[in-house]
Amino acid sequence: MNFRGGASRRSGVVCTKRMLLELNISDFAIIDQLRLRLTDGFNVLTGETGAGKSIIIDALGTLRGERTDPTFIRAGAQRARVEGVFSIDDRPDLVPLLEEYGLWDGEDDQVILTREINRESGRSVARINGRAVSSAVLREIGGRLVDIHGQHEGLSLFNTRTHGDMLDRFGGLVPLRDQVAEKVGQLRRVREELATLRAAAASRAERIEELRMLLEDVQAAKLRIGEEEELLRERALVQNSARITDLVVEAYATLYAGDEAGRRVARPVVEALGVVADALAELAKLDPSMQRVSEQAGELLYAAEDLASAVRAYRDSMEFDPARVDAIEDRLTLIRDMQRKYRASIEQILERAASAEAEIERLTNSEEHLAGLEAEEQRLLAELGALAGELSRRRRATGDELARAVEGAVRDLAMPHVRFYVSLEHVEDPDGVPVDDELLSGGQPQDGEQRNGSSGGVRRWAFDKTGIDRVEFLLSPNPGEPLKPLARIASGGESARLLLALKSILSRVDEVPTLIFDEVDVGVGGRAGQVVGEKLWSISEQHQVICITHLPQVAAFADAHYAISKHVSDNRTRTMVAQLSEEQRAEEIAAMLDGVPVSEHSRHSAREMLERARSYKQRSSREVTQTALIS
Repeated sequence: MNFRGGASRRSGVVCTKRMLLELNISDFAIIDQLRLRLTDGFNVLTGETGAGKSIIIDALGTLRGERTDPTFIRAGAQRARVEGVFSIDDRPDLVPLLEEYGLWDGEDDQVILTREINRESGRSVARINGRAVSSAVLREIGGRLVDIHGQHEGLSLFNTRTHGDMLDRFGGLVPLRDQVAEKVGQLRRVREELATLRAAAASRAERIEELRMLLEDVQAAKLRIGEEEELLRERALVQNSARITDLVVEAYATLYAGDEAGRRVARPVVEALGVVADALAELAKLDPSMQRVSEQAGELLYAAEDLASAVRAYRDSMEFDPARVDAIEDRLTLIRDMQRKYRASIEQILERAASAEAEIERLTNSEEHLAGLEAEEQRLLAELGALAGELSRRRRATGDELARAVEGAVRDLAMPHVRFYVSLEHVEDPDGVPVDDELLSGGQPQDGEQRNGSSGGVRRWAFDKTGIDRVEFLLSPNPGEPLKPLARIASGGESARLLLALKSILSRVDEVPTLIFDEVDVGVGGRAGQVVGEKLWSISEQHQVICITHLPQVAAFADAHYAISKHVSDNRTRTMVAQLSEEQRAEEIAAMLDGVPVSEHSRHSAREMLERARSYKQRSSREVTQTALIS
């Protein structure tokens, strides 16, 4: 096989390059070792029920950041490992994201996602290009590379919250919806501030009085940061003044004065050092080897004289006023009373005082501020109304277009009488956004569906970050039946076909390069199976498609067909995957038609089915080529 990306598989048509180049799985469920190389275009996986097809989908899901647990690990193994090699030649938009997380070295155009699950710890480790990442980062990167559509995804059609997203993607309305969301955020912030001001109106005077009292207290107290510590140090000095005086006098007398305050020492230290220094100086003259000793004596003498001067200066500066203790205690009491009153430190009290004036001014002038916010609210409401109204108008037009496209697609899927309608409901709200009714008047509902409210003028509608519309898909599967929500109408088979129809339509605007369909053809058969194959193959015009199917009509459209089988050896069950040749494809499809053993009749039918698919693909490719040349 040629595994190089690049050239289109359809002549004259520029297609996306193959994205998932290779999938490696080891010790995952019943898979011991599996290496699957994929091609661009339409990849089909077939096999008996229980052979391991869904296991492969589960393995791919782990690369998208889905939850894991030790039950995924093959019996007897200590860890399971899944690795996907992706080409991003056609996704340069991913490079800045990879660079943001430090996952891009720029050497090649590939991204390798890896997930390992450890049995002992029960945890998994995710890596991108060999570097460990969080599951959140893996979900962000993996979700942009692979999208999995399972056989039960039709349930998402019953969730009305997804309908608006599908509609906006189809109509290219996401940028406009983002503008609406941004404006809604601005409006909510203004309304929150307004609510705060209005709620505080009753207690405004009380708050102003409280703040003014704080300012008066702080100004009267003349608080200063660090004052308490200074006062405590000063108090300690005054309280120990007598002992300090005795120590200073004793030290100075010993150093310098023979008689100080009635104290007498035999010889002051400075005088004694002077005698020693003189003697050593004379000795150094007689014996030069004592010169350094003489110098040391001189240095000691100078140091002693400096020490004596410092002690004398401290002695002369001492002023101990016994009354100062009372003043210090009074000041400390004031400081501590302030701390208790405001339940804060001096630093915090001063900070409150610093901001109090600004708050007083704001509260005093709150009426002007309130008026300014109310004007801002009205301005934002008007802007939001214009944006939301335009979004709603465009959704109506897009909804009509989507309905026509879906009806055409499901008609091909053996649902010829289906009527599909995109309902846009609005709820009036006196606090809502004002919208001109003319913006909402386009497109009339079917089956007598009534729009909320009467026409004409400007009315206020409830809104959220998606706008004013409550989007819901309605369906009438049979003639004479009214339009009803999908959840009340669609059967399992119908929902699967609706999902496929929507996916084939929305694939044009889907940015995820690799789409995986896990038995979305459940409940489909006969002629509709052929159409399913056609639609899945058409999706592969813009995406790499990987499909698990039990329908031979779908398998016949494969650009690459892989057979999944389960084998037992050495009392162990193993899953194997093999790419089929054209001859092997005919045999596999014949087995899908009539089972095993394969009859000549089923082989003939299989070859005819393959030929019909081949002819359809060639014809479609020529049509696309001609259209491209004309345009």
